[in-house]
Amino acid sequence: MSDTPVIGVLALQGDVREHLIALASADALARPVRRPEELAGVDGLVIPGGESTTMSKLAVLFGMMEPLRERVRAGMPVYGTCAGMIMLADKILDPRAGQETVGGIDMIVRRNAFGRQNESFEASVTVRGIEEDTQGPVEGVFIRAPWVESVGASVQVLAEHRGHMVAVRQKNALATSFHPELTGDHRVHALFVEMVRAVL
Repeated sequence: MSDTPVIGVLALQGDVREHLIALASADALARPVRRPEELAGVDGLVIPGGESTTMSKLAVLFGMMEPLRERVRAGMPVYGTCAGMIMLADKILDPRAGQETVGGIDMIVRRNAFGRQNESFEASVTVRGIEEDTQGPVEGVFIRAPWVESVGASVQVLAEHRGHMVAVRQKNALATSFHPELTGDHRVHALFVEMVRAVL
């Protein structure tokens, strides 16, 4: 069996291309996923940034919501960035009407917590489990970013910024408020690829 994992990027909406490039740079075979049959063919999945309400509605429209929930419940490794973090939350503090989540991480998330589009920013973030060596902290791009209000006992907090949780992990599920795929630093993706490789 090859130890090169096949990792999908949910391609309903959001920054899909950047994640495909980052995953390929981290030695994964990356492919877009739009339909349940494509989801069935991957070892792990990235849920990208974008607009969480739109992503939720499209997942339902494309018949993806229940297959996503089933795969995540069954232990498929999954990584969500920004809107993807919201999609992986078991609860949203301030959901839009009809907004659904995939769930998988025992956390409560606040949407747009760091402000609107014009308040976007970059910041250095120390992420537990990622070697800083010569590269230093991870550079986080926060765009209408959520933060984690609270977590259950089984959730590891991997990073905080301004006193708020911005990266968490629960078993095979990883989530960040920020967008590492936009910086050219692929260490967070490499961490996720290793999570996927561990269950092959």
